[in-house]
Amino acid sequence: MAQTHGVSVGALLRSRLEALGLSLDLLAGGDGLERVITSPHVQKTGLALAGFHEYLKPGRILIFGESEIRFLESLDPRGRSDALPLLKTATATPTAIAKIESILEDSLAERTVLHAVLLDVLGLGVLIAGDSGIGKSECALDLIVRGHRLVADDTVEIRRRSETILIGTCPDLTRHHMELRGLGVINVKELFGIASTRSSKRVELVVQLERWDPLRQYERLGLDDEHFEILGLHVPLIRMPVAPGRNIAILVEVAARNQLLRARGHHAARILAARLEDTLRQAASVAASNDLPEEDDEEDIEGGGLR
Repeated sequence: MAQTHGVSVGALLRSRLEALGLSLDLLAGGDGLERVITSPHVQKTGLALAGFHEYLKPGRILIFGESEIRFLESLDPRGRSDALPLLKTATATPTAIAKIESILEDSLAERTVLHAVLLDVLGLGVLIAGDSGIGKSECALDLIVRGHRLVADDTVEIRRRSETILIGTCPDLTRHHMELRGLGVINVKELFGIASTRSSKRVELVVQLERWDPLRQYERLGLDDEHFEILGLHVPLIRMPVAPGRNIAILVEVAARNQLLRARGHHAARILAARLEDTLRQAASVAASNDLPEEDDEEDIEGGGLR
């Protein structure tokens, strides 16, 4: 189920700010570190310091630039910092706003949890879904052996960033681990090396594993595109029937390669269908011309009047 939530001021301070080149220090208001930030948008206070606070929105971080600080310094210092947690950064105001908003957009993003496996296959984020026990983890292990990278097994946390991006990660508790029936839990990073895993990946293709049904008509050409909805966004979907003798890992890898080609505008099934249509049209045209009655020969024999 999708969910939205807030992030406390204290959690913002504990986040990996140094990775973004941002440093925040607590100056005052330590009792307010549990206040919750619910909006990713940072707001400059401007005239609100002079009493015009009509456009201030709740749940946002308020930022004081150089001009706001000079204004505060001109006021009576008594009780100045009693009402708010006060953080300090040496970063320039525009840069600080951009970096804080980036952190908050990630922390406050709409989220959901799926029972699936997420891998990086040839640089494409492939989510393998299906019923429990159908072989998702075994398929993922085969792909890892073939050189692809595991993001999450069994539980995939997905968050929506901006309007079109879905980012999948693994819960910290089970990161790098995989459960295989009959074998137990393994640590993929320890078995196959650091290059066999990654912490997050954009979800760009969903492969739905389904048990083979001999009475069902499966897609043969791939002309019609299907989609899997996650957090209101539609991700390309491929339904993959599972049956004895089918190497699902190779099929998933080929599906990823094919999706990469489609993203570049090369749709093999549609190109073939267009080629077949042109061939049939040409054949029909030739057949039609052969069925036309032959025209009478012109009178071209001198003096004979023959036709």
